[in-house]
Amino acid sequence: MTRNSLILIAAAGSLALLAGAFAFQYFGGLIPCVLCLYQRWPHAAAVLIGVLALRSKGATLPYLGMLAALTTAAIGVFHVGVEQTWWEGLATCTVDTLTGISGADLLNTDITVGAPVRCDAIPWQMIGISMAGWNAIASFGLAAIWLMAARKKA
Repeated sequence: MTRNSLILIAAAGSLALLAGAFAFQYFGGLIPCVLCLYQRWPHAAAVLIGVLALRSKGATLPYLGMLAALTTAAIGVFHVGVEQTWWEGLATCTVDTLTGISGADLLNTDITVGAPVRCDAIPWQMIGISMAGWNAIASFGLAAIWLMAARKKA
C-alpha cells in the first residue's frame, strides 16, 4: 500500500467516526457528554492533517496524525474508565443545564430544558462495549495506520 493510500484510510477513518458521532447525536438523539465532545476534536485534527499530509512529503504530518488518533484513543479509554466507575470523571462531566435559565423560562412550555448529560452513563453499547470503547479501539487502529504511513517513503 502506498503512503497516500494509508493516509487516506486513516483520515477517512477519523471522518467516519466523526460522522457516526454526529449521526448518533442528530439522528439518534444521543446528546454527547463533555468527554464525548473531547473525543471528536482529535478526529477533526486528523482529518485536516490527512488533507495536508497528502500534499506534502516526509513523516512529520503522519506522525501528527498518529498523535491525534492516540489522543482520542486515550480520551476514549479514560471515558470508559469513568463509565465503568474505575475512576472519577472530570468536574464538567455532569452538566448543569439550568445555568442561564430563568424562572420564567422554566414556566414557559415553548422552551425545552434538557437533562444533564453524564459521562458515567452508557447510552448505547454493542456487544458490551460503549461508544467510547469503540472509539478507543478504532482510534488505536487508526494510529497504527498513521504509523505505517509515516514509515513509508513519499
